[in-house]
Amino acid sequence: MLGKRHYSLVCAACGKRYEDDGLILECPAPHEPAFLHTEYRAPYAGATASGLFRYGGLLPVARTFPDVGEPVVHRAERLGRLLGLRRLWIAFSGYWPEREAFLTTGTFKELEAYTVLGRLPEAAPVLVVASAGNTAAAFAWAATLHRVPCLIVVPASALERLRFPGPLDPRVRLVVLGGTATYNDALACAELLSRLPGHHPEGGCRNVGRRDGLGTVMLAAARVLGRLPEVYVQAVGSGAGAIAAHEAARRVRGDAHGPLPRVLMCQNTPYAPLSHAWRGGTGPVPGRAEDVVAPELTNHRPPFTVRGGVRDVLAESRGEVLEADNEAALAAMALFEQTEGVDIEPGAGVALAALAEAARSGRVGRDELVLLNITGGGRDRLSREVPLTAAEPWLRMPWGLGSTAEDTVDLVRRELGQVSGAGTVGAT
Repeated sequence: MLGKRHYSLVCAACGKRYEDDGLILECPAPHEPAFLHTEYRAPYAGATASGLFRYGGLLPVARTFPDVGEPVVHRAERLGRLLGLRRLWIAFSGYWPEREAFLTTGTFKELEAYTVLGRLPEAAPVLVVASAGNTAAAFAWAATLHRVPCLIVVPASALERLRFPGPLDPRVRLVVLGGTATYNDALACAELLSRLPGHHPEGGCRNVGRRDGLGTVMLAAARVLGRLPEVYVQAVGSGAGAIAAHEAARRVRGDAHGPLPRVLMCQNTPYAPLSHAWRGGTGPVPGRAEDVVAPELTNHRPPFTVRGGVRDVLAESRGEVLEADNEAALAAMALFEQTEGVDIEPGAGVALAALAEAARSGRVGRDELVLLNITGGGRDRLSREVPLTAAEPWLRMPWGLGSTAEDTVDLVRRELGQVSGAGTVGAT
């Protein structure tokens, strides 16, 4: 357990400061949408101990958990030669025992899940989480291990990713939207469900726990490299991980001068909302979310114009948004497994494919120090080595023509025994 909270929250728009209660997601002052960010009372002093919470001095948590994995950083010389990059480093988050990588849901979303749970106050409300699969897996298993009540909403397409070393705790309730439901349908349902009595939204990018947990990728790289990289590459949906890396880089740099890593955010065509916004697109995003191999990258409401969000990070870091199609992503996944020896997730394949094209075109220089965030991997290997149990949904909601998020809320309310919004939902 940590003592008194060792940080404050500061609004990126008005600069107002808040003491954290573990739940606040945004500044209540009347101004443009803006992120809160953490300001730690002690400067960055490197890492101690091991695992994710070796970085506890730069995590907004009131408690820590034992035996939590962390991102591992290594030089990828062979892969770098194939891409024409002389100084390519990998930050790997997943299951790869030879590299001492033990994130058992195979995704860097574990970094945010444990940090968000560690930020919660005692007797916290039920946390409502929306996911395309990876975030659900991370939160479901972390909350199961530590008996934290959660309501997790996913489309049925995510179920194949929800396999664990054991059954989920009864406190972890999985709502599955069937039929044609997408990640964005899950987001809409979760937003309404979080308004139920006794429930609270996890918050996505707005949650400083999520961002600072993901920011440990940059902290791990700085620890291994002894410096910040020149270029940071990651696949993004909402952009939380890339924003987090930028924020962490600023903390590592402190008051020193010098450029921050150039942030390259990667999206999966034919449906790339952030790329569309970055290139000045207006109106509907071209393409269909269901046509990409990495559905977790299809958030259609990314925090692009929020103060401290995607646009600000790209501008401050001199970054840009890259694209990779399905064919290139699948080829990149195969290339990584051939050269590095472990399977990776489609989102990571998108990032590798986009980096390969950027190297070919000269947008990334052959002598630049590049950090590629492999945001998930080792899931196939884990399934061969560890008996896994398919998650059992708490509630299945048919979805198709005429289905609405309100229908899901009504069904959940009935299952919880709530009538007309009355009553309180407790942890059971």
